[in-house]
Amino acid sequence: MDKDSPHNLPSPSPSPSSSSSSNHVKRLLNSDHYISPSKSLCSDRFIPCRSTSNFALFDIPSSEKDNSTAYNSLLRTALFGPNAPVTPDKRSSGNIFRYKTETRHNMHALSPFLVHDDVRPDTNYNYTPVVKPHRKVPKSPFKVLDAPALQDDFYLNLVDWSSHNVLAVGLGSCVYLWNASSSKVTRLCDLGIDDYVCSVEWAHRGTYIAVGTSKGKVKIWDASQCKTIRTMDGHRLRVGALAWSSSILSSGGRDKSIYQRDIRVKEDFISKMSGHKSEVCGLKWSYDNRELASGGNDNRLLVWNNHSTQPVLKYCEHTAAVKAIAWSPHVNGLLASGGGTADRCIRFWNTTTNSHLNCVDTGSQVCNLVWSKNVNELVSTHGYSQNQIIVWKYPSMSKVATLTGHTYRVLYLAVSPDGQTIVTGAGDETLRFWNVFPSQKSQNAETEIGAFSFGRTTIRTSTFGMLYQLGKPCGEL
Repeated sequence: MDKDSPHNLPSPSPSPSSSSSSNHVKRLLNSDHYISPSKSLCSDRFIPCRSTSNFALFDIPSSEKDNSTAYNSLLRTALFGPNAPVTPDKRSSGNIFRYKTETRHNMHALSPFLVHDDVRPDTNYNYTPVVKPHRKVPKSPFKVLDAPALQDDFYLNLVDWSSHNVLAVGLGSCVYLWNASSSKVTRLCDLGIDDYVCSVEWAHRGTYIAVGTSKGKVKIWDASQCKTIRTMDGHRLRVGALAWSSSILSSGGRDKSIYQRDIRVKEDFISKMSGHKSEVCGLKWSYDNRELASGGNDNRLLVWNNHSTQPVLKYCEHTAAVKAIAWSPHVNGLLASGGGTADRCIRFWNTTTNSHLNCVDTGSQVCNLVWSKNVNELVSTHGYSQNQIIVWKYPSMSKVATLTGHTYRVLYLAVSPDGQTIVTGAGDETLRFWNVFPSQKSQNAETEIGAFSFGRTTIRTSTFGMLYQLGKPCGEL
């Protein structure tokens, strides 16, 4: 102990007058901290203990002087920017920002992703983020319907699904309606033995359905009443393609012509559009109803506007018939088209900039294309030689799923109103229902309309065949 320590000083003689002062001095000398007897000590200064702080991550040198200098430099840069002027440090002591202890930790110990307890601090650990797996699409149809007399003809369009969840199918000379909610089947019409159905197309809203015939006529039916609204002429040969745009109905035929029909006026058609050099087999209006895309057996894809009688855009890159056409519901002006057996390609176009975006060789005849309204994916159906159904992710065009089951070309395709289920038809005289797309709200949830209402088991029925043979008349939907 030092000789000048207060503990070596002689004790003063006690006196009555200095009793309280003496007690106060004793408390001062016998304790490490002085506390006022009248009130507790309060202070507005707090110096934290920074022993747990770690600046090894900034490569600060271990010496005390270098520690202080480096930290001051970092602090000055953080507060005043990299161009802050440097002022000399006039303090004689470097203890203000000096730390008692310095514990070195491995860099990975601070990583929020390191959750493995068996990884040592000195181990080189490469974090790999978890990639969400692809959505699983059932490989088998959950329902199969017999459809006798469903023609194996590439140029026809015989299946369509209405906004009221009713499926229309052209079988020979008849059109049958299948209610997906109740599974009831009714016969809408019979064209007779000298005529047959070439195309069916539901209006976007309501219960009107258009039927194109082999004799070149277009008939409009009110399916809720099983009643013909009107019959329109114009085409000289069969009508294999139909497309609605509000109250405007477009029809394309083997006579190479496209007719625009307004069902609100008396005339059979309001305009005739010429551009194809062979049969028109594909027609689709864009979602904003401003552009009509048409495909033909002349290998051409043409784009028309509301007022044109000549195409405003011509695409001739396909080397086979163009039946498969689909507009994207997600990007304005994005159009997809598919070619036949000699082409086998899906091509993408931007009609706004008149540019060719991409080409994908599928290896098989492309019969149909439909874009999902729930997710940015599309489905294609194929003929020679794979007869498969492919779900694609756009724009990468990676395959989400490949579905097989049909033994003939998958010539017909339609989507349920909720956008989750597709139905495919082929020359094997079957209709197959597949659950391929997620719902809009959840990829796992299924709405009341669609796959959930059908049940989850694979069912094969001969409902269409029974009614086709019995010839029951049209009944309640």
